[in-house]
Formats: sequence, structure tokens, C-alpha cells
Amino acid sequence: MTSIIVAIHNQLAINKIFYDFLRRYTCHPYELIIIDNNSSDGSREFFESVGAKVIRNDGNYSYPVCQNQGIRAAHHDVLAFLNNDIIVSPSWDERMLTAMNRHGLEVATCCGVERLENKFQTRLFKKKWSLIKNVVGMLGRDEHTLRLMHKIMYGNWEKFAQRRFEKFPVAISEGFVGNTVVMKKSALGKIGLWDERIYSADFDLYFRSKKRNATVGDLKPVHMVLGVFNHHFIRVTLDNKPPAFKDKSNLISLDEKWGNETVATYKRDLEME
Repeated sequence: MTSIIVAIHNQLAINKIFYDFLRRYTCHPYELIIIDNNSSDGSREFFESVGAKVIRNDGNYSYPVCQNQGIRAAHHDVLAFLNNDIIVSPSWDERMLTAMNRHGLEVATCCGVERLENKFQTRLFKKKWSLIKNVVGMLGRDEHTLRLMHKIMYGNWEKFAQRRFEKFPVAISEGFVGNTVVMKKSALGKIGLWDERIYSADFDLYFRSKKRNATVGDLKPVHMVLGVFNHHFIRVTLDNKPPAFKDKSNLISLDEKWGNETVATYKRDLEME
């Protein structure tokens, strides 16, 4: 079984879309843990109504704080950290775990608009999504419009996802797309919990996996599973201007933690993939 951990602050329309596809396309039994950052639009009540475990925060907390709250509440050995502004693809969890087991990965992500198998495809998808988001998005951000944007982008979502899976059944590539991170609990003993000082938590996770691989060698760096593509609406939550993080004073930059040279080196490694 899988513990799916999701942080939210309002965005009821997108939360309903997220849950609709999660319910339809997740293969393995799972528990859904929602970290609610003081929503006021009915989002927490919606997730409670569908049987999710909802942890109610008194304000808006940063991503790593919320994920660690979810870990402490999780009951299963596979942890899936998902953004709420995504649409998962059919059998996403089964396909992720199959590829991870094949390659001995303890931490992996899907691929998506942000990063695909090469730079050309990434530019192509980003350009298309940006055009759709900027034009159709002018109609609003209600549930109907968000679904329309997704439909225009991919056409038949199931067929799109199946074509990618057939092309890249268990293929992987070093790197990450932070909207979907699947981690086995065994990895926590090697790299620890999410660092609550770092807002760019996906980069920090990748950096820590690279360091562990280089110094100890018992954990592979984070890789993308190329046959699993989850759609990310990208910046929908930020565009809605959420309140400042309650833990803002605790946050530091990647450069402050890792140093400018290390950050530049690891980011170059990503660009070379």
C-alpha cells in the first residue's frame, strides 16, 4: 500500500479535479493524507467527505514542513508526495514502482511538462502549455476551464499516457519533476526527512541523493520514470496569491545550504541530461 501525501491551501476546483483522477487512475490501495494549510473555501471539508485523513494547520506552511507532517502520519512503506495541481495518468503508481524496482531506485519522480526525455521535447511541451494557459486561462480558473485546458493540451488523456508508456515502459533518466515524488521509506534512513529550511525542496532532495550516492554509494540519485507523465498545471496555487508561509523566517536558499559552487555543479548535471 501507498501513503499519498498532499499539501493544500484552498483551490477547491483543482482539488476536485486532482481527486477525481487520483481515484480513477491509482492501482494500488492507498491512504490519502491531506495537509490543509488553513483552507477557507471548503477544500478541507471536501477531502474529509471522501475519506481522506486531513491534518489541519493553523496557517500556510512551506512544502517540506507539510511533507514531514505527512510522513509522521503515514502507515505504509511507499510514500508518494503529490502536488494538488496535477492530473495523474492511468496506472501511475504501478508503473512508477515497476520501473523503480527494475532499476533499484528508492526515490523517483514522473516526467511532465517541466522536464521530459530531452531538451527539444521539453521546450515543445512548455511552449504548447504556456500558450494554452495564457489564452484559455483568460476564461478563469474554475473546474470547467481547467479541464478544458487539459483536454486541449492532450486530447485523449488515456491514449496520450499509453503512448508514452509504450515508448518508455521502464526507461529512466537522472533528474526530477517535483510534482510527483515517490519514495520508499528505506530512503529516509539514508537521507533523512525533508529539510524544513529549504523551500526548493525538490532540488534539495536531488542534491542529497547525489551526495549520498557519491559519498556512501547505497542510494541512487533521483531519476525520472519516463513512461509516467503526470500533468502539472504549474503555478496555479502561486497565481492565486496564497498567504505568506508561517515558517518564512526559517527558510534559507540552496546556496546558503550547499554553497554556490555545489549548486552550480549539480544544476549543470541536470542540464546535461
